[in-house]
Amino acid sequence: MIRIRPSTRRTVSLVGALGCLAALLVAGPASAGADSPDDSVTDYCQGHCNDILPPGENGNATLAQILLNRTLGTRPKHTDDQLGKYADLVNGYQQLTDDKLGSYFNDSSLGVPGDQVASSISPRDDVTIVRDKATGVPHVYGTTRAGTEYGAGYAAAQDRLWLMDLFRHVGRGELTGFAGGAPGNRALEQQFWRQAPYTEQDLQDQVDRVANSGTRGAQALRDVTNYVDGINAYIDKAYSSRTFPGEYDLTGHVDPITNAGGIDHFKPTDLVAIAAVIGALFGAGGGNEVTNALAKQAFDAKYGVAKGDAMWQAFREQNDPEAVLTLHDGQKFPYGGAGADAPSVAMPDPGSVTPEQLVYDPTGSAGSSAVSKAAVAPKKYRSVAGMYNHGVLPADLLDSPKHGMSNALVVSAAHAAGGHPVAVFGPQTGYFAPQLLMLEELEGPGISARGAAFAGLSFYVELGRGQDYSWSATSAGQDITDTYAVPLCNADGSPATKASQSYLFHGRCTAMQRLERDDAWSPTLADQTAAGSYKLVMYRTKYGLVQSRAMVDGKPVAFTSLRSSYQHEVDSIIGFQEFNDPGAIHSASDFQHAAADVNYTFNWFYVDSTDTAYFNSGDNPVRPSDVDFDLPVRAAQQYEWADFDPSDNTAAYTAFDAHPQSRNQDYYVSWNNKQALDYGTAQPGDGPVHRVNLLDDRVKALVDSGQKVTRADLTKAMEDAANADLRGEDVLPLALQVIETAPVTDPDLATVVNALKAWQQAGSHRVSARTGDKSYVDGDTIRIMDAWWPLLVSAEFRPGMGDSLYAAQAAALQINESPSGGQNGDTGGGTSVNEAQGHKGSSFQYGWWSYVHKDLRAVLGKPVSGGLGTTFCGGGDLAKCRTALLDSLQQAAAEPADQVYPGDDSCDAGDQWCADSIIQHPLGGVTDPTIGWQNRPTFQQVVQYQSHR
Repeated sequence: MIRIRPSTRRTVSLVGALGCLAALLVAGPASAGADSPDDSVTDYCQGHCNDILPPGENGNATLAQILLNRTLGTRPKHTDDQLGKYADLVNGYQQLTDDKLGSYFNDSSLGVPGDQVASSISPRDDVTIVRDKATGVPHVYGTTRAGTEYGAGYAAAQDRLWLMDLFRHVGRGELTGFAGGAPGNRALEQQFWRQAPYTEQDLQDQVDRVANSGTRGAQALRDVTNYVDGINAYIDKAYSSRTFPGEYDLTGHVDPITNAGGIDHFKPTDLVAIAAVIGALFGAGGGNEVTNALAKQAFDAKYGVAKGDAMWQAFREQNDPEAVLTLHDGQKFPYGGAGADAPSVAMPDPGSVTPEQLVYDPTGSAGSSAVSKAAVAPKKYRSVAGMYNHGVLPADLLDSPKHGMSNALVVSAAHAAGGHPVAVFGPQTGYFAPQLLMLEELEGPGISARGAAFAGLSFYVELGRGQDYSWSATSAGQDITDTYAVPLCNADGSPATKASQSYLFHGRCTAMQRLERDDAWSPTLADQTAAGSYKLVMYRTKYGLVQSRAMVDGKPVAFTSLRSSYQHEVDSIIGFQEFNDPGAIHSASDFQHAAADVNYTFNWFYVDSTDTAYFNSGDNPVRPSDVDFDLPVRAAQQYEWADFDPSDNTAAYTAFDAHPQSRNQDYYVSWNNKQALDYGTAQPGDGPVHRVNLLDDRVKALVDSGQKVTRADLTKAMEDAANADLRGEDVLPLALQVIETAPVTDPDLATVVNALKAWQQAGSHRVSARTGDKSYVDGDTIRIMDAWWPLLVSAEFRPGMGDSLYAAQAAALQINESPSGGQNGDTGGGTSVNEAQGHKGSSFQYGWWSYVHKDLRAVLGKPVSGGLGTTFCGGGDLAKCRTALLDSLQQAAAEPADQVYPGDDSCDAGDQWCADSIIQHPLGGVTDPTIGWQNRPTFQQVVQYQSHR
């Protein structure tokens, strides 16, 4: 929520500003034009392609429109017009047919019919931007490639200028100086600065490296240059006409009365800064080696080295034999380390690990130390610009590699209605107002695509469709980040300590590179956070960024993080350029090879009228055979990546054929799960119960039914999974089996057990009875399930593990990820062991579901592959396990709703529906309505091509 207060810096009267609304209101769109300028483009989907991206395409609001939104609740056109369609699917999917898809998705056909043109402008002679009436999406038609890219930049600025400006500052660690010193802003920029601190020369080097990488690289630089020119042309026009985003007024960059101030032009390095943010969020994996080491040490301390290591590996789930795989036809793609006893392993001395200091010289409201998650109250994330209570990218979304949140359902031609493959897929990038993504269509020489792209990177469509094919991605997260234990030294030869700022590289004592960013902020019209400043500091070595320090074998080391895509976020531009080029993509094989040019860790999916395909992308470093990359690696030359060159962070990477890939498998499902046999995962969680099971069970049933799968069938399968509780569907049946090994004699507890059983048998859904209802069917049973899960896990595992091991493993894998994020288990002493971020939609990715599943099967005497090494529940005694479950269930049933759902700035304590609900976290001055919980992608396509070029 925007909070407008009198400024201490300026004597602006907001009452006066409201009185000037008439002068500030934006002129209407240009008059409607004719049909799409490029009639030569053929759409081979023939009306069978749809998409959706809530809340709406328009992310630009002038100061007048922001004030009207706050006073009257009005919103600029196309601000939230996709939100209702998206929200309503959860109550309408069971009656869905192909001809009703348009009620819940947009028509994503190429072009705009003449009677659907809302506006048509030509910001220069070689490009026309047409916007359609239904959604306001920009359709950019260039007679030259330069014009097409210029128009893409102009349209992006029209729809997302403020957001683009925010993220170029986030990427540089300069957010607070730009948008204010609110705690959430500080936490946000600190997290990104920790992951990708770049100098201006670093950013320029990325631009130059790609530009010199060949014909496509040179074309990419020309495209980016023209795109930036389009952005800047809009800035100039909007500034002179006062149609720019009103957030610039509210944060003091432009005087709302005199228009004094300005908006800085963009340059190509700004796009690199934005790409660094996106790459760190969605396209990385690994880097958990120190956390893994601490968990391993805890297992060894409890059970001894031999048994402890075996149990740690079981909980690690690196290659769990029961995991659901995207490639389920037995394909093997080996990618993994040598094992915990490898000579490369550098285990920290117990108790010696300390995090690296990030914040220095804090003054004013910055406080005395770095802002952490604790500085931002759970579910009350103050957002960018310090203007909004509910947040931008919440801080705890950014402080770990756990960012995969997308899904895909693809059925091959052999099992699809009409003999053409069907796909329902999309990325889950969170819910924001405006969205991180924007929709567009780009048509010009060498470019023909429609779909979504991240704001500020929309010179190409990143996820979407071409003339006769569609593609999408899910975050893969395979391990491309290693932690090195770098020996510390002092240049003067004195004994090193953990505080030393030099390190040994190939036998020479080498000074660390100090990267720093000074940031200061002052109160603004929108936020009165007290003035303050601080310095952000990171140290860079040839083995990556210093994240912590420790002792190894009694000697001081820096634990550094080396990511293969660090300093190379821009390299992926080549693959995206190919995706948009109809001359480059003619087949599934073409697409797979283009996807191989993306160095982010993504699972890519492709469909055309005959074929489906999958490919896992990412620069997977080639490691020596005696290196284990689950644990910290000794910083010695023999353990470096093959062909490692620290001057530009390049190495040898695994070959195309070594990446998981497939064509025309009967079906594909992905929800950030394990890709294939022997393909090592970057973090635990890929066991017998994973949220991908919700998709796999439903799609497999469709394929096995013998009936041909329609677009509506696959959409229904997706949405049925999107409102199911994974714990209820896959784990609760086992818990109930344990409980029902004897009669439940307490009548109240028996009633609870019967209610849980009935809810589970009905599908374990979290749904309202009808659209508009703000309460769940079976709400009280769901409350009990939510309260029970952390209590169940604790009762089952903590007695056997002990507090220390339980806490260490919970740090490696959180125990819960419920829709509300409010059920916090603890390890004793109030230490939280699961996330507290709410209102994000995405749920059930990370949790101890598989551990509970395996352990309860062991107690029940059922077969378990890849067991945990011992039976925890009740110490293996079924009767004692049953007692533990019943006691924890009784405790959960007695927990009142206001404790299960503790409330926040948006919801009263005890309001279950609201606690689960999805908030479009404001990234600008206009807010959008809250919608009910759904566990589905943000941008989503439903496609079935009818013919092919």
